[in-house]
Order: sequence, then C-alpha cells, then structure tokens
Amino acid sequence: MFALPSMWNLVISTFAFILAAWYARRWLDEQGIPHGMTRGILVFALASIVSWGAGEAVDWTHDKIEGPQHTAQAPSEINQLLDAAGQIRQ
Repeated sequence: MFALPSMWNLVISTFAFILAAWYARRWLDEQGIPHGMTRGILVFALASIVSWGAGEAVDWTHDKIEGPQHTAQAPSEINQLLDAAGQIRQ
C-alpha cells in the first residue's frame, strides 16, 4: 500500500536533484554539447533518476533502522471520525 515519504526522503532527494543537475550541466558543458531543449530534458531526466534513487535509499535505510511505516487505515474508521466531528452520515 502507498505510504507517504519521510521528511528525510524529501530533504535528501531535493539536495540530490540539485547536485545531480549541477554536475550534469557541468559535464555537458565540458563535452561541448550546446544548450537547448533536448539538453534540458536530459539534465532533468538524469537528475530525477538520481533523486528518486537517493529517496529510495533513504526510505530503505529508514525501514531497516525503524521498521516499516504503518499505512493508512481502512475507511471503517471514517465513520468514527465523522461521528466525532459531529457530522453523522445518513
């Protein structure tokens, strides 16, 4: 089931994206590849892949240290929530 990423995942993957995009642009400049849309898409794709990998590594490490996160409960608890909020379903 889907679980939200941890705060560490968001922070590290954002940092990894910025760093990977900077290195990719620098490397492409050294190779003499001209600026353009294709180059921009390539930099974005490479940085996204590195960022996703870093986020997955953070989540894997987090799961190994603290165990798996609990996922959201089934909709059976929604009725209890609505009752507590004073909005009774009919």
